[in-house]
Amino acid sequence: MQLNPYLSFNGNCEEAFNFYAKVFGAKIEAMIRGGETPMAEQIPQDRRDKIMHARLSVGGTLLMASDTAGEHYKKSEGIMVTINIEKPAEAERVFKELAAGGKVEMALQETFWAQRFGMLTDRFGTPWMINCERPLQ
Repeated sequence: MQLNPYLSFNGNCEEAFNFYAKVFGAKIEAMIRGGETPMAEQIPQDRRDKIMHARLSVGGTLLMASDTAGEHYKKSEGIMVTINIEKPAEAERVFKELAAGGKVEMALQETFWAQRFGMLTDRFGTPWMINCERPLQ
């Protein structure tokens, strides 16, 4: 069994996933537009270029998403996507890139459990926690 986050975007899923692929050095495995599906004729013309399903392989996990129709889109609340990173320098790089144009909730810093930990919401509205745990002793 595997749990995978599924994100909703307000029309900018493709831009967000291209950005995430770059930040994480990951591979986009799927980017399916509404106009590419068997239901294309039932989708309003202005939504056919929007993403019906995207899939990004990051390490051994998947991040998936789609564009949600305007009036049905809701910002993420009460959940964060957590990234566990082994090296402090890599945690700093990822945090800085995700934070660009977004909002830092807690600056990346050392904590009692982590070499680096921080929280932010990126420019696409996705809330993140970056965690670089201390080695177990």
